[in-house]
Amino acid sequence: MKRRYTDQHAGSGLDSELPDIETWLNQFKGYEITIEVPEYTAICPKTGLPDFGTIRVTYLPDKRCLELKSLKMYIHAYRNVGIFYENAVNRILKDIVSACRPVRAVVTGEFTARGGLRSTIHARYP
Repeated sequence: MKRRYTDQHAGSGLDSELPDIETWLNQFKGYEITIEVPEYTAICPKTGLPDFGTIRVTYLPDKRCLELKSLKMYIHAYRNVGIFYENAVNRILKDIVSACRPVRAVVTGEFTARGGLRSTIHARYP
């Protein structure tokens, strides 16, 4: 019997509780910040196998900047979450936008090959 993807697989991880992303008051305007996290891991909600990748966050801050240690703890909390790549990248963007309200932001996930395929996901705000 072939296992099929279900709506439950598709929505997995979207409501998982994750640590808060803290921020601090920005002192300057008109500059861009890029943060790279090369140790992203999560669990495939269908197979239960680990996924690995690099998450890159590029944003133009407005009034608040992301606090790096809390962002690291937030990203590392995904290691126990069953979530698809696409959902993880979009959820990370949503949570970053909620935390610091940037002028603009892009979250990119570059995931290691599995079964001969590599995926790169980009999510943008606005």
